[in-house]
Amino acid sequence: MSHRINRRKFFRDSALAGFSIYIVRNGFGAESTSPSEKINFACIGAGGKGEGEVDDCANHGNLVALCDVDDEKAKKTYKKYPDVPKFKDYRVMLAKLGKQIDAVTVSTPDHIHAPAAIRAMSMGKHVFVQKPLTRTVWEARQLALAAKKYKLATQMGNQGTASGGLRRAVELLHAGVLGPVKRLHIWTNRPIWPQGLDRPEKEEPVPETLDWKMWLGPAPSRPHNKCYYPFNWRGWYDFGTGALGDMACHTLNMPYWGLKLAYPTSVEAKITKLWKETFPEGSVVQYYFPEREGMSALQMTWYDGTMKPNAEQLGLPEGEKVSGSGALVVGEKGMMYSDGDYGDKWHLLPKELDEEAKKVSETIPRSGNHFKEWVDAIKDGKPAMSNFPDYACKLTEIVTLGCVAQRLPDRKIEWDGEEMKAKNCPEAAALIKPEFPRGWWI
Repeated sequence: MSHRINRRKFFRDSALAGFSIYIVRNGFGAESTSPSEKINFACIGAGGKGEGEVDDCANHGNLVALCDVDDEKAKKTYKKYPDVPKFKDYRVMLAKLGKQIDAVTVSTPDHIHAPAAIRAMSMGKHVFVQKPLTRTVWEARQLALAAKKYKLATQMGNQGTASGGLRRAVELLHAGVLGPVKRLHIWTNRPIWPQGLDRPEKEEPVPETLDWKMWLGPAPSRPHNKCYYPFNWRGWYDFGTGALGDMACHTLNMPYWGLKLAYPTSVEAKITKLWKETFPEGSVVQYYFPEREGMSALQMTWYDGTMKPNAEQLGLPEGEKVSGSGALVVGEKGMMYSDGDYGDKWHLLPKELDEEAKKVSETIPRSGNHFKEWVDAIKDGKPAMSNFPDYACKLTEIVTLGCVAQRLPDRKIEWDGEEMKAKNCPEAAALIKPEFPRGWWI
């Protein structure tokens, strides 16, 4: 496969084949199990967040391989599944056991998500990737194209998508309970890790259990330091996506679906201070979305860190407090206030809108289990809700475009979403599409 999938050829081929026409036993292009057979899973990232994915795989099929760069971090998982083959390099795992693997989970730092997923997909493996799906806009686009090309079952780990509360909120927004929506506010209590830092001069010993070179992966080499690993990598450009990338795939998730958001026309950021290698201590990012599918053009504002909003900035009525994280959808008839990270807990303002909401029928099927939704997609061919091409990649592109704006503050970036290009800002190109060292992108 070439470094970039030929986009024009892909869409031509897709138009001829028809997106709804699938081949091979289970409805997808990959050679997978039938609904009556167990799925063979491999997990990239077995410690930390990956523990949950490993257990999910064991509950829904066969564990055939585990991979983690740190034996100590993965110790609990490895002890629980002692007979499953262990690896530190996912490339070696896929090369050696690829024929035994049907599906792969990726629960690693952000900079490994896309390289690991694209390699597995190129081998015909269905993939579940934790949020944020990718570190950059271009990577998200490539995963969408690959998912369609290889006809695979995919899912991003924004688990709130499967909740009944979020799906009910989406139904109300689709039904127009709030009237035309022209303002949207999203905020978070992140970062809860250090940002606004210079690179440390000190080199610290690499733990014996950790493969530091493999942890760095495609990122530029640097000495080991605890300011990166095991948790604080989120604030560094080379490894993470800051507060916006970490949380917006959750907090933006409900209004993204409910308001049918797609490509913004522009984005601009105000930040506390620009740092060479890390995201700022606080930011406010403004997005502008055009009219779409009968919905009004709207302005969305993201807030994080030291620039978190107060009740007056949000226009909340008296008595309403600003939650740690949340979303406020503002329509001409009233507001929907989502109090928390996942969009599943919310209330309408004013309360009189509750009577209007009762008239709205349930139209979206309920799931309740995000991981099982992906497993079912592997078996029966019906895409999971947060699949890559139709949902997750578009959401991730919106989020990671905001990360670009944070690194080019105080300027309005005019965005051409179809062409994936900042029309008035050529310096954004290097932030939109990263370069990978040989051996780290197929």
